[in-house]
Amino acid sequence: MNPGLGDMLRIFVVSDATGRTCHTVVQAALSQFNTSRVEVVTLPHVRTFEQIEAILDRADQAKGVVVYTMVAAEFRQRIYELGRLKGVPTVDILGPVLTRFSDILEVSPLAQPGLFYQLDQKYFKRIEAVDYTIKHDDGVGLATLNQAEIVLLGVSRTSKTPVSIYLAYRGWKAANVPVVLDQPLPDELFTVDPRRVVALTINPDRLQLIRQERARHQRPGALIEYTDPGLIGDEVTYGLRLYRRHDWPIIDVTFRSIEETATEAARIMFSHFGAKRDGFSEVLPEI
Repeated sequence: MNPGLGDMLRIFVVSDATGRTCHTVVQAALSQFNTSRVEVVTLPHVRTFEQIEAILDRADQAKGVVVYTMVAAEFRQRIYELGRLKGVPTVDILGPVLTRFSDILEVSPLAQPGLFYQLDQKYFKRIEAVDYTIKHDDGVGLATLNQAEIVLLGVSRTSKTPVSIYLAYRGWKAANVPVVLDQPLPDELFTVDPRRVVALTINPDRLQLIRQERARHQRPGALIEYTDPGLIGDEVTYGLRLYRRHDWPIIDVTFRSIEETATEAARIMFSHFGAKRDGFSEVLPEI
């Protein structure tokens, strides 16, 4: 079957998912031909034999071509058989790749439509989470603090920022708010669901060592109060009083890595809101 000179060739892009992969391949191939006599019709979410038969009838009437990405072998086979029966040219984009990979890997494919774009969606959600977290670091972006999925509190150098970034990489919109001695917490914090708030604390002696290490890279004498053991003890105590007053869960980060702290914060969220959020099946970071 060849379209006559000047006739429009109709290509039916058939998929059991969105059809974007198949459509992209078809457009990439067509770009190699200097012709405008082609119409591409995308038919997504084809998942029954009845749909397949109707599409092949339509392609037959239009003297068209069927190009398809179907993960189920029985659907691929049916399109091929009907194409031969009706004289409709068919092109299987995904089948040969799946078959060859199955031989090489010695594993059968999952045959679940749409998995690629589920992963793609997950990636973009992660990017969105990282963007949110960067814009809500160290008390910034308070106007949209109530959009956070986790809000971390803590005095300076309790790992708020790295834990937030790690959580964001795992898909959580994480914000962090500093706790400063004798200063009230921002009003915006109290617009957040209190179950979303997690407080970080640390042993004062350990905190002093961390701050002294940072002070070594600053101008001499610039951070005297920052490393004063008495003031550090007061800061930690002040923070603990605030956390207990509001009944926020407390994580002691003294002997925890960034990953361990993030895992515990995520575990607290899952205990409140369940094991899956917004399509994310990862319960905890793999550590």
